[in-house]
Amino acid sequence: MSIRMFSALIVAAVAVATVGCARGPQGPLAVAEAFTSAFAQHDVPAAADLTNLPEKASAALGSAWDNLQAEELTARVGSADVTGDTATVEYTYEWRLPKNRTWTYSGKLQMGRSGGHWSVRWTSSNIHPKLGDTQTLVLRAEPAPRARVNEQSGSDVLVPGKVVRIAFTAREATDARGVATTLANTLRPFDDKLTPDAILHAAKSAGGGYPVAVLTENEFDAVRGDLLGLPGVVFTSEWDMVSTDRDFAPDLITQVRQTVIDEVDGKAGWSVSTLNANGADTDVLTEVQAQPAPSFALSVDRNVQNAAQRAVAAPTEQTMMVVLRPSTGAILAVAQNEAADKDGPIATIGRFPPGSVFKTVTAAAAMAEGRATPDSTVPCPSRITIGERTIPNYDFFGLGDVSMATAYERSCNTSFAKLASELPADALSDAAAKLGVVQGYTVPGIPIAAGSVPPSDDLIQRTEDGIGQGKVVVSPFAMAMMAATVAHGSTPVPYLIEGRHTEIDGDRPAVAPEVIDGLRAMMRQVVTGGTAERIADQGEIYGKTGEAEVAGGSHAWFVGYRGDIAFATLLVRGGSSDHAVRVTRDMFAALPPGY
Repeated sequence: MSIRMFSALIVAAVAVATVGCARGPQGPLAVAEAFTSAFAQHDVPAAADLTNLPEKASAALGSAWDNLQAEELTARVGSADVTGDTATVEYTYEWRLPKNRTWTYSGKLQMGRSGGHWSVRWTSSNIHPKLGDTQTLVLRAEPAPRARVNEQSGSDVLVPGKVVRIAFTAREATDARGVATTLANTLRPFDDKLTPDAILHAAKSAGGGYPVAVLTENEFDAVRGDLLGLPGVVFTSEWDMVSTDRDFAPDLITQVRQTVIDEVDGKAGWSVSTLNANGADTDVLTEVQAQPAPSFALSVDRNVQNAAQRAVAAPTEQTMMVVLRPSTGAILAVAQNEAADKDGPIATIGRFPPGSVFKTVTAAAAMAEGRATPDSTVPCPSRITIGERTIPNYDFFGLGDVSMATAYERSCNTSFAKLASELPADALSDAAAKLGVVQGYTVPGIPIAAGSVPPSDDLIQRTEDGIGQGKVVVSPFAMAMMAATVAHGSTPVPYLIEGRHTEIDGDRPAVAPEVIDGLRAMMRQVVTGGTAERIADQGEIYGKTGEAEVAGGSHAWFVGYRGDIAFATLLVRGGSSDHAVRVTRDMFAALPPGY
């Protein structure tokens, strides 16, 4: 071999050696960047290969990703501090954990040089500065307590809990009637309308699983033994907001539940801790406290609601009552009996002719227009003809010429029909607006229907409207708003859930003080010597009775207030207004002292 050829081989060998030495990152900073980059890309083998203990590093690095349930890691390196064959390189890790949690911290990588090559000198502090070599990380979630729903005095009406849904598939039971009978007998304490025939018919019609009942977890535990093993019966447990009392305003609480159910979850807390080799906690590295959702406070007063509910339960006719606090607009009670519940929340969205309670609006319109005062003399014959319409008094009673206050007290149709006939076309609708009857109320948690009092140039319609017949229709809620307006002197803003804004559609013109004073005086006279004397023993009550003629009978109304409690009571086709007075009296009599 020639000297020239030997020299060429030496140069080539040196070149290969040089390329081999240059392969891969050089220097502590470059190696640190390569290591953190591979770790951030979840390339555990590549990161481990850049350490002096690949097997241990691989296990620890993989464990960190897995135990943190990490979704992403961003890694940055800072400056290097080199001392001979050792060095430290600053790092910053930002983990993105489940549910948009982020965890950021900084530490120092331990670097070493051996045989001219830099590598990460393995220690668990390369993952976190406080992580020991025999320790692991753990991510823990701390669920936030769900919100509760309270009534006015602070007691719970809805709480987080579990419900058990009970379903029955008739075709899966050999003795379907026997199973239906057992279900009815077992579940009757929770629903007295369940019968074997009703369950069996509904289950056969459904074809698949018929939802027989929904029980709270405690209720189900009480009857579990009687239901387990029934052929065709299955149970499904799920989270829900659970009523603390089945009998407390069931329809209203159902509506509230639907309103708040998506807002009861708080913000869960979380933490990252270190565990030793025995699985015991050694340190908390980061922690975010759970943030419970604030409880919802209802305006409903338990005592008023219970008293109203017991009062409306007695009649067989559809009976309902709405109770408000005039000073604040708080809805204290919305009560309906079972007969009313069949048609939904008709206490707040049902529209009915108001009959003589609407004479309050007519009297307000007459005073606002300067046509009459409580002391003005008005005729009260047994009947009166206006245009082609003859209006009679109840049982054709007649009083002759009396004050408007007396006509109001005795509920003279003829007096108020004549007054209405003499009013401008829009006088009744204007007065109804001033008394809070016709505005549209959007109250979170409860559906509301406004009253309807259309202006009319037609003499006959205006005459009939003036005595609460004709085209006038109102809800019990609208009549409670009217009573609250008289009590307060201006129309309050109704609300059910504290802090939730009520939207009002329609103008809210002010009522003249003299009109309020006149209405109050006349309403008090109705109780002290008129058609509502039955309730006179229940304190200083102001009110107006009414019967509204409808096909098949008449609705019985009583509206008014006592102190800071305004009410409207309706019995659908209940006949005499005295029945509405009696129901209202029962409510007041059941209230504790001080109300």
